[in-house]
Amino acid sequence: MTNYDWSPSFTARVAEQMRRARKAAGLTVAEAAEACASLGLAVPKTTITNLETGRRSSIDLAEFLVLAEAYQVPPVSLLFPLGTDASVAVLPGREVPTWEAVSWFTGETPLDKPAPEGSARDVLDTYRAHSDSVTTALASTRLAKERRRKASITLDATRRDALLETAASYEQLAFDDCRELREFRDAMRERGLVPSDLPTDLTFVDNPKD
Repeated sequence: MTNYDWSPSFTARVAEQMRRARKAAGLTVAEAAEACASLGLAVPKTTITNLETGRRSSIDLAEFLVLAEAYQVPPVSLLFPLGTDASVAVLPGREVPTWEAVSWFTGETPLDKPAPEGSARDVLDTYRAHSDSVTTALASTRLAKERRRKASITLDATRRDALLETAASYEQLAFDDCRELREFRDAMRERGLVPSDLPTDLTFVDNPKD
């Protein structure tokens, strides 16, 4: 497939995915246009209709992103028909399994060895690892608080002692997870990276003395 053939074909596939997403969201073309306007970017009804009917062979990136939000779907799912098509022409002359196309787009293609430090893939992997670390610390912190709460409202002394012992073990786990998260974030800053904001329950990680 040449670039001349691939470009309009790719747009037509995306447009079809958008049409399906709009219908799945239960929106008419007029309602979709209104939703876009409420998000801060006016996308006329004619633009949506022309895309869906093939009268328009390209789509503006800003319109694409706003329409994805209006339809409440991940933008990548509009680019690649995961679940319906086994393969997709990800580039001119390059047909690959649809999941492989998604992984390529999101920077999750399996690697034989770690990406070179400072590379685009390395930065993506670092932020993914940071997100996992945040999730782990948040879960253990909340579990520790819940175990401590249960111990505080238990009237039976024997059960209370058991719950307090359990709470202490969860608190140690939470402490270790939060310490690792703090070290991870410090290491990111040393590399010149800006860590994502922490959830409210974990803001103390950046201010251990507070």
